[in-house]
Amino acid sequence: MSIQALPDRVLMEIEKPARYIGHEVNIISKDPSKVDVRIAMCFPDVYEIGMSYLGIQILYDLFNRREDTYCERVYSPWPDLDRRMRDEHIPLFTLETQTPVADHDWLAITIQYEMCYTNILQILDLSGIPFYAKDRGDEDTIVIGGGPCTVNPEPVADFFDIFYIGEGEVSYDRLIELYKAHKAKGFSRSAFLREASRIPGIYVPSLYEVTYHGDGTIEAIRPKYDDVPATIQRQVVTDFAAAPYPMKPVIPYIRATQDRIVLEIMRGCIRGCRFCQAGMIYRPTRQKDVDMLKTYARQMIDNTGYEEISLSSLSSSDYESLDELLQYLISLRDTDHVNVSLPSLRVDAFSLDVMSKVQDIRKSSLTFASEAGSQRLRDVINKGISEEQIMKGCEQAFSGGWDKVKLYFMMGLPTENDEDLLEIPALAEKISELFFDTVPKEKRNGRVMITSSSSYFVPKPFTPFQWAPMIHPTEYTRRAHLVKDTFNQQRNRKSLKFIYHDAEISYLEGVLARGDRRLSSVIMTAYKKGAIFDAWTEFFKEERYTEAFAECCVDPAFYTERERPDDEVFPWEHIGVGVRREFLLSEWKKAQEGVVTENCRSRCSACGAACYGGGVCFEAKS
Repeated sequence: MSIQALPDRVLMEIEKPARYIGHEVNIISKDPSKVDVRIAMCFPDVYEIGMSYLGIQILYDLFNRREDTYCERVYSPWPDLDRRMRDEHIPLFTLETQTPVADHDWLAITIQYEMCYTNILQILDLSGIPFYAKDRGDEDTIVIGGGPCTVNPEPVADFFDIFYIGEGEVSYDRLIELYKAHKAKGFSRSAFLREASRIPGIYVPSLYEVTYHGDGTIEAIRPKYDDVPATIQRQVVTDFAAAPYPMKPVIPYIRATQDRIVLEIMRGCIRGCRFCQAGMIYRPTRQKDVDMLKTYARQMIDNTGYEEISLSSLSSSDYESLDELLQYLISLRDTDHVNVSLPSLRVDAFSLDVMSKVQDIRKSSLTFASEAGSQRLRDVINKGISEEQIMKGCEQAFSGGWDKVKLYFMMGLPTENDEDLLEIPALAEKISELFFDTVPKEKRNGRVMITSSSSYFVPKPFTPFQWAPMIHPTEYTRRAHLVKDTFNQQRNRKSLKFIYHDAEISYLEGVLARGDRRLSSVIMTAYKKGAIFDAWTEFFKEERYTEAFAECCVDPAFYTERERPDDEVFPWEHIGVGVRREFLLSEWKKAQEGVVTENCRSRCSACGAACYGGGVCFEAKS
């Protein structure tokens, strides 16, 4: 007889109770009493978002392939259930067995986005696990963090026992075996953590100390003991063929954000955009074999019943076997009624041939990430796209039958000026005119719509722009209004739409992205004031953080608005991602001069990622 953690009366009174009952298709069931290690795998956001994250599915499959390990899932309870759980003292539970998170050996939290930091505290709080690692004893659950934000985990370092830096397929087996050995001989938390720190990719923040200069910048980050590594090297899968992949992903009963089969075709990106953290930290670019992907697609269709396949990568059009893969996937539409989704396509590689292969399947809007309106600024950020290529891509789209185009931009980029900004509405106007020039009146299905959206640029660690200042929110708002007003003056304004992100959340993201351990008190203070689900505009309250910064005597502008000197020690200095600091600094200098760097396949820039011994760095030698 299955256990249900929430009483029926609670389930009847909350929004979307299917978020919490488990029993989904392809769920993995084991007897918890017959395994050595129980892991609660957490995504600190609502169920629909967490279920759409491929990384969780991969780790869920990876851990559960081991007979000695049971990995279960847990997500952040929505605010309505959060209140009920606190009022009725219901502990946070996993979906598979509906048992308390605190009964598990590990709580493994994927940290995908800085604005989920207060949700991490929500998870710990509802689980009854002490907030701070220093307050946990031998009997408490080990709290592990992973995901992209761990390239600078310092703002939340005080809350974690361990961070896993890199791709989970590499070192987790060694960590599980070590934990089992310590558990078998009488568990000592401190002894386990000390030995775990010597496993590649494992960062134990309590074993490092940070010293500061008088001006608040970091003097050094040093291990406390000689046997603890000075640098924690990010782990990278180099043999993609041997890496496990979930053939039976868990299928939710309610619609998730990404409610489809996801085929990961490639990791990394060859392009080297200077603003893009993912393009730097996921180096080197590694491709999956096309025949393997065909097999995966066939098996996942049979195991899920989904009617759409999405290709996952940072730049799908750079996958060298894209045409062959598409041809196979499109052949499935007649036999399996499967649609194909093509995200992450670049304008310069977006050929009419590729579009013609998918146009009969679905005619949704096409998205082009132009990032900047002017060619000067596109060169600064190393986008590597000319206006001619953008127009050619849009022309091909219009000829292929599309009449909706989305353009993504950023405002606040280094060296940006008003002339660059005014090129955003000018480019949108040119694209709308191109539609009328390209598509005869009798073939138009409706009004062309060019939607331009702009985000607030946030400099991130391990990018050439990690030295750059972030503009103040009032300046961002001024620039956004300038662009919006200019859009309203365009001749084809009825076919144009401009939207921009709120400044407050992005500014805080900038603080947390490049912050250090002193921010843990701010995050805790904001949480105690009620901050959770800060990534959701309906729940984010700026005043909570304004008060928290003041009470903790922390100036957010210190982390955002000043340009760093070349030799400043960053809070993430002890993390290694392959890409060398010298390369990033060189790219920062090139950005200020507007000099473009060629992509990895055209010319190696000696970024340092070749240290991993695989991927695009060695393609020419194979």
